Amino acid sequence: MTSTIPVIAQTLTIYRVRPSPPAPDSVVLGSVTRLSPLQALLSISVVDGVPLPPGEEFTGVIRTQDVRATEKDRVKIADCFRGGDVVRGVVISLGDARSYFVTTARNDLGVIFATSEAGATMEPVSWQEMRCPKTGKIEKRKCAKPENL
Repeated sequence: MTSTIPVIAQTLTIYRVRPSPPAPDSVVLGSVTRLSPLQALLSISVVDGVPLPPGEEFTGVIRTQDVRATEKDRVKIADCFRGGDVVRGVVISLGDARSYFVTTARNDLGVIFATSEAGATMEPVSWQEMRCPKTGKIEKRKCAKPENL
C-alpha cells in the first residue's frame, strides 16, 4: 500500500523583526546591574517582547518613587531588588542621554526571576516576598504578580 501526499507549491517568507528602542509605555525586561539607595539600574534586553541583539542593550533607571503606586516615600530599593534580578517594567519617559525611566508601579510589574543566596530560583509568595525552595528562607522583593494567578 502506498500513500501520496499532495504538495502545493508555496513560498514561506520569514520577516526579521527589527528591535526598536524603548518608547513611553513600552514593556521591557531587564536585569538589575547596580543598586543605590535612590535607584536601581537595569540592563534592558527585551522591548515589547522583541529581544535585543547581544551588545545592544539599553539602560533603564527605576527610581524609588517609581517602584510602587502607594507609600512611595517608604520604599527602600534594597528591599525591592537585588543585583541579577530580572524585572518587568514599563518605560515612563526618556531619562538622560543614556537611560530610560522605568516604573514597576503596577501589580503585573516587578521582579519575575530571582536567585537566592543558596543559588536556587526563588518563587513569589506575596507581592513583596520571595522564598528559596532549597532553604525556605524568605527574601524581600517587589514581585510581579504571576501571570497564572
